[in-house]
Amino acid sequence: MTTSPDSTRDVPTNWGRWGPDDESGTLNFITDEARARGVAAATTGRVVSLAFPVRPAPLVGPVPFGDGGLPTGVMQMMAFNGSPTRVLTDVLVLNTHHGAVTHIDALAHVPADGQVYPGRPLNEAVVGGSLRHGSTTPFAAGITTRGVFLDLAPDGRLEPGHAVTGQDLAEAERRTGTRLASGDALVVRGGWRVADHLTEQVPCMDISAVRWMAEREVSVYAGDIGDLPPVRPGGRPPVMHQVALARLGMPLIDNADVAALATACGELGRHTFLFVVGAAPVTGATGLPVNPLAIF
Repeated sequence: MTTSPDSTRDVPTNWGRWGPDDESGTLNFITDEARARGVAAATTGRVVSLAFPVRPAPLVGPVPFGDGGLPTGVMQMMAFNGSPTRVLTDVLVLNTHHGAVTHIDALAHVPADGQVYPGRPLNEAVVGGSLRHGSTTPFAAGITTRGVFLDLAPDGRLEPGHAVTGQDLAEAERRTGTRLASGDALVVRGGWRVADHLTEQVPCMDISAVRWMAEREVSVYAGDIGDLPPVRPGGRPPVMHQVALARLGMPLIDNADVAALATACGELGRHTFLFVVGAAPVTGATGLPVNPLAIF
């Protein structure tokens, strides 16, 4: 890891670390050893999903708009193929980065200074309305590694507007009795569902938290908190997307549902598990809905 100037501070970066054409970013930390460490953590067969279920809204009215806009990030149009065989089909329109959809961000999702990871000019990454670099292509192979769960608020939830620091993460790590190793996936609980608090000052990560993740060589981040929602102007800069994603090349799983995971970790008395993400093998996109699994 090196540092790169960003206005008034240095930020961690992996630009150039794995070459100018790299599209995997911190997934490069997931070695065979890291995968084997994850597999070894699956000892009971208990499986916990980290994704919120999504019920599609009808694409052809009436559309149930609420005070906060669309209640779902998936629109559905039912179709019927007639005789001789009756088959129901549908067309699903996905708003991948919707606040109610658990999804993984591709590295090009958020550019930094007109470039996408690892320093590729935006006009080279996006050509003719198609994403040619930093897309979901590396996710097609799936993600398998050890996951480590850090609960930042084991007795409730973080205070509104709390800026999570590297020290907060280190203290949560100490409470687990487990140290993150290079290539591990980090799963964090703050006790919030951001989609339900789009106009509030939800907790978010600060730059020291991103530095801590960089030092630990985290491969993937998933959590119920991350950055402030984009509809909330001002406040702290979105360092998870502008630094962890864009500079470190760390895939982010936004809007993870970690409530059941917290329960499982408490009941089993452990915070490590096999972490698996089997994204649909759709290439060239900025992100995909996913259903991350924690297997104990």
